[in-house]
Amino acid sequence: MTELYELLKQMNIPVAYHHFVQETNPPFITYYRTDTNNFYADNKVYEKINNYRVELYIRQKDVVLESQLETILDDNDITYEVEAEAYIKEEDVYQVIYNINI
Repeated sequence: MTELYELLKQMNIPVAYHHFVQETNPPFITYYRTDTNNFYADNKVYEKINNYRVELYIRQKDVVLESQLETILDDNDITYEVEAEAYIKEEDVYQVIYNINI
């Protein structure tokens, strides 16, 4: 998890695990582990695979920032899928959700 935090910090925007303690203005990233998909046999885990949700929050659509995040993931051999992209009216922000496996 520390390694993921360090990679996300390369975006040069605020990053927090799950949520920020103080109000934070976009752009920012939150991330958290959703579950695992471990490979195991003979009652032993052979490879631990953690599934994380990375949420990018932005004031307006920013393909450059999204591309920067995807490049960081690609450069570090982290597979990802964009799960959803939504506008949150109450917060006046766009949310882009990435599911990653590490």
